[in-house]
Amino acid sequence: QNITIDTTQIQFRSAARNYVIIDVPGHEEFLKNMITGAASADAAVVVIAADEGVREQSRRHGQLLGLLGIRQVLVAVNKMDLVGYAEPAFQQIEQDYRAFLKTLGLSVQAVVPLSASRGVNITSGPGDAMPWFKGQHLLQALDELAGASPASDLPLRFPIQDVYRIENRRVLVGRIESGTLKVGDQLLFSPHHKTARVATIERWGGVPAESARAGDSIGITLRDHIFVERGHVASHENEPPIESNRVHARIFWMGREPLRIRARYRLKLVTQEVECQVVAVANVIDAATTTPISAEWAELRINEVAEVTLQTRAPLVFDNHDRVPSLGRFVLADDANLLGGGIISGALYPSQREIKSQNIFWSESEITAKRRALRNEHRGAVVWLTGLSGAGKSTIARALEKELFQRSMQTYVLDGDNLRHGLNSNLAFTPEDRAENIRRVAEVAKLMADAGVVVITAFISPYRADRTRARAIALQAGAEFVEIFVDAPLAVCEARDPKGLYEKARAGQLKGFTGIDAPYELPEDPEIAVRTDEQTAEESVNRILVELLPRLRLSDD
Repeated sequence: QNITIDTTQIQFRSAARNYVIIDVPGHEEFLKNMITGAASADAAVVVIAADEGVREQSRRHGQLLGLLGIRQVLVAVNKMDLVGYAEPAFQQIEQDYRAFLKTLGLSVQAVVPLSASRGVNITSGPGDAMPWFKGQHLLQALDELAGASPASDLPLRFPIQDVYRIENRRVLVGRIESGTLKVGDQLLFSPHHKTARVATIERWGGVPAESARAGDSIGITLRDHIFVERGHVASHENEPPIESNRVHARIFWMGREPLRIRARYRLKLVTQEVECQVVAVANVIDAATTTPISAEWAELRINEVAEVTLQTRAPLVFDNHDRVPSLGRFVLADDANLLGGGIISGALYPSQREIKSQNIFWSESEITAKRRALRNEHRGAVVWLTGLSGAGKSTIARALEKELFQRSMQTYVLDGDNLRHGLNSNLAFTPEDRAENIRRVAEVAKLMADAGVVVITAFISPYRADRTRARAIALQAGAEFVEIFVDAPLAVCEARDPKGLYEKARAGQLKGFTGIDAPYELPEDPEIAVRTDEQTAEESVNRILVELLPRLRLSDD
């Protein structure tokens, strides 16, 4: 039927380099196969028939290239013999498709007219057929593409596939996705940020090695005894991945049933598999027609692409796709069915701090967080309230604490002023001291959440980067992290002014006060938001409980 259905790989070599052509289907009925093949490509050649011009299928291909993060694009205008090798026909296609890809943020390295059936302009120039074309033939254009950076040059990512017990040794096995690894390296295992040094590297057959690199399937043993299991990811301490329970991605949906807000799926990323819930769907585009459907939408149907926010039940370890591709893409599944694929971008990497203490080791408790949760009948969590001074954070925090306590939950409020009386009494309100204040609070909240407590924090925490860092720290305990934006306009907060701080700031007696002469960066994507200028404290707490309680309940498994 002259229709490509499945993907095919063909290898060849030019004078400049080796190639693997991944031939993928273009018909909309086989989009799943196209994405499967194209996801591993470094560059793309989009083939457009000269006698048909830029049609829906060509636009769909461009849309999917943008989704998959492929930035090197060649366009081959084939079947030029069917239009008499006419220059105007070629120029119209080149103009139309370049303009279309520009709207997607993609640029074209070259547009090449050719006739595959007659061998014109593929491995040699156009000759007499197209004397008007002065550009490169197809093979020359391919040779001009930038070579992909070797995966071994990227930061180390070693997902753990399994842990074997061999002769009283624990051998961590898996495939190195990127970077290099050698005996003696200090590794960081995410989630939970435990560190250990590599004792041995072992290859199949029991052959020891001093080093390994991207693509190698190996086993390692550690000098230090820490708990590591399938799904953990090893990295070097100076280049860690992102760890969060909130993921923003562009998702292509292939399921027969639509993706819907609040629906739950299994998210699979390398060896990780976690339950997730859809929180938001935005900027929906029909991949078959590339037509924008809606900025805000409640569902995503088959062959549609959208920006989706997912909340995971457990911490997820990942990278932005443009930094480490293998940890920047995932699939969504329901039981055994593949439903969609996603590309992660725009996430913030944690800032690195020097660890000055040496020869220290994390002490693992014999009472796990899971056992504590079973005893308490709820999970430990960090509930992070952020907002301007006077927005109502402390009032809501105390009322929320009371409601949770009455439900027989272990709960405690960490109040900003209280901590500055003791633990943080040596900190001022400079940006640097604010960042350290939040770091210390997050570390304390992490330990309390690991102990099974629902920790409620009430801090202005004005900077997004600091709140992102607090989330990453808290998730090291495997606890739920819930950011709540206590929202009220500055004028309302200033009118309340329960501590008289705004009056002092306006009078110049208080420097660096948030909202007056220091910034407050609004949360871009909080789990919960309440408007205290429109709701009473009781209404705000009830709104929070509706969203919070399901997150604290133990999952079925």
